[in-house]
Amino acid sequence: MKRIIKVVAILLLLALFLSACGIVELEVSLSGNPASAIVTEQADSAGGVQSDDGASMLTVYFLDVGQGDAALLLCDGKAMLIDGGDASSSRLIHSVLHSYGITHIDYLIATHGHEDHIGGLAAALNYATVGTAFSPVIEYESRAFGNFVRYLDVRGASITVPNHGDNFMFGSAEVTVVGPINPSDNPNNTSIVLKVTHGDISFLFSGDAERQLEEDIVEAGHDISATVLKVGHHGSDTSTTYPFLREVMPSYAVISCASGNIYGHPEEDLLSRLRDADVTLYRTDMQGTIAFVSDRSSVSITTGRNFDIQTNPTQSIIAEDYYIGNINSKRLHRPSCSGLPQEQNRILFDTWDEAANDGYLPCGTCNP
Repeated sequence: MKRIIKVVAILLLLALFLSACGIVELEVSLSGNPASAIVTEQADSAGGVQSDDGASMLTVYFLDVGQGDAALLLCDGKAMLIDGGDASSSRLIHSVLHSYGITHIDYLIATHGHEDHIGGLAAALNYATVGTAFSPVIEYESRAFGNFVRYLDVRGASITVPNHGDNFMFGSAEVTVVGPINPSDNPNNTSIVLKVTHGDISFLFSGDAERQLEEDIVEAGHDISATVLKVGHHGSDTSTTYPFLREVMPSYAVISCASGNIYGHPEEDLLSRLRDADVTLYRTDMQGTIAFVSDRSSVSITTGRNFDIQTNPTQSIIAEDYYIGNINSKRLHRPSCSGLPQEQNRILFDTWDEAANDGYLPCGTCNP
């Protein structure tokens, strides 16, 4: 039976206000700047958020890096970076580390060789030293991977290739490598898959694992049950298959993808599987950077924007469920409009009236 986890969306910057008024659900307003999410949540440098009684807390930030993956984990003075988006995310990765004062990354994980996962890691290494750097391969023919290796060398570090079943401690959290299992010609199926356990709360990071790797992991018998699933391959239908999802049984899932991406991620078949499993979904394309804070028995969740937006509606209502505004022109569009603004210029509204109250007018082809 799925565990019921208490979810409270809190804005830590207003802790004194909340202590006077009680716990309430709030959306963090960050103007779409993922680095601001880190600053807003910051409590004690690289140590992560601390509870009032000083108990250990694990903070996981799923950074909004567009059509890529990047997650920053903080626990008990330790820092872990899982992927870094593509090369265009370099400034963001640098800014996040600088904002937090993270000058040493204890664990740096390149889940696999694709540029949309490792392109920003060189920027991380340009700013911070590194303890252990994991990658499933030591060679990969791409400029991004070459830069990753070159900056590792500058830092006096080298790649460690983990084996499934490996365990290590990350502060008070335990990390288990559950994949890859077998060699593969498909880089996605060489993805390092990690389970991070913090008391009763756990996170499964699946990289771009597709069906074959998911089957391998299930057959290997690893415990992959998790509170939070980082959905594989940006919400592609090739990942997060029913057998895998049944083993994970997450309460929450996160998809990292870009709004209006050319791949059609997340795909409807995948979204349908998450609905069938009654999983609460968060999406970086719709909500910006997403933060989970674990106190070992529960999680609190904040988003960069649109906390209460419907992230996984059925196809029949999706076109009417939210609206897209152009920040520069103050014009409003339906999601199906052919004239949608570029991703960095978008703002989402739950209703047409909400957008109108903010001064947005319909574009030439969209009407209320």
